[in-house]
Amino acid sequence: MTSNVDSLLKNADPLVADSLNNALSEKEISVKEATYLYDARGIDFHLVGMVADELRKRRVGDIVTFVVNRNINFTNVCIKQCGFCAFSRDFREEEGYFLPIEEIVRRAKEAHSLGATEVCIQAGLPPDMDGGFYEKICAAIKADIPDIHIHGFSPEEVLYGATRSNVSIKEYLSRLKDAGINTIPGTAAEILDQRIRDKISPGRISVSDWTEIIKTAHKMGINSTSTIMFGHVESTEDRVRHIAKIRDIQKETGGFTEFVPLNFIHTEAPMYTRGLHDGIKSGASANDVMLTHAIARIMLNNHIDNIQMSWVKEGQKMSQLLLMWGANDFGGTLINESISTSAGAQYGQILRPKEIRRLVREIGRIPAQRTTTYDIIKKYDSESSEDELDKVEDTARFGSYFELVKIDKFRYKNPRSS
Repeated sequence: MTSNVDSLLKNADPLVADSLNNALSEKEISVKEATYLYDARGIDFHLVGMVADELRKRRVGDIVTFVVNRNINFTNVCIKQCGFCAFSRDFREEEGYFLPIEEIVRRAKEAHSLGATEVCIQAGLPPDMDGGFYEKICAAIKADIPDIHIHGFSPEEVLYGATRSNVSIKEYLSRLKDAGINTIPGTAAEILDQRIRDKISPGRISVSDWTEIIKTAHKMGINSTSTIMFGHVESTEDRVRHIAKIRDIQKETGGFTEFVPLNFIHTEAPMYTRGLHDGIKSGASANDVMLTHAIARIMLNNHIDNIQMSWVKEGQKMSQLLLMWGANDFGGTLINESISTSAGAQYGQILRPKEIRRLVREIGRIPAQRTTTYDIIKKYDSESSEDELDKVEDTARFGSYFELVKIDKFRYKNPRSS
């Protein structure tokens, strides 16, 4: 750190200064210390960001990574009714859709032809689903594109597939691995506090089941991301305890590739639009978002190298700022993004590699394309090349969520009525 920052720390709130100095000395920050950082104001607030940025630079340098990928949310029909989710539809609703396996494979092949190294597959939980359906998706994709990375099926989906198949979690994960799954998303985490989960998503996967699935996957060699959804009914201490739980799991398994803070998109979320909870927030403020990314870096830096921001939720300019508050990864190109878009996110469904490279260069960093597991494919030291996805002038060809729900041939048909 510069002598200027050292002198600023000497004049900071003593508790803030102690915590930040501990972080700079690579000591573990406690839940109490991290929670206190959320109250930082004035110069103390900026010091939290400066220390997070210093830790980021020490850990991963000035490279900002991204993955060329496509999201395939193959159905929005779901048996759960989570208060934060505007994506899911009951099977009786007219906007329910379900992509057949051949369409899922077509989308994966199209993405691969445009340079995608990953397909991310997540969806609702349709009633009466064939327990082997997720395996069939993986096998079909791998049959046509053996070298593409399948990042698919949240712990919620893994639990549902295992339940539908009447097998253990371990057996089901083994089947998915044999079928071609490479990594799983660490979504369906929201806040890992059962009291809060029972409020915002009663009936959703429990904290204990989420933890069991993640740990089991990691021990089987299936890595995952880790996430948090914040800015709704949780306290800052709830957030910190969540991050601490992620840290504890990582110390045990080493299987998390990254941590992704996800700001609550309130616009169409039922629990916000219907006023279901007293004191519910309309997402986190800009300062709150910055502190959450910085505190995640400070707490996790010794154990998880990569902090990813969500450009879909925060927008391009805020994403640039978060790269100066502890984040080092720009996420994916996505090509199709349905879940945040359906909730009211305003920042689009695709971000081409050239646009990511521009945004990274504007803040003086070096863009690099990575694999899902953070191996560097290529660094862009100069703007001398163009990726295949950059050559697509009309991105409307990929369709949108709002168009998809209107396509008759993909209309969901309830198995019970067929």
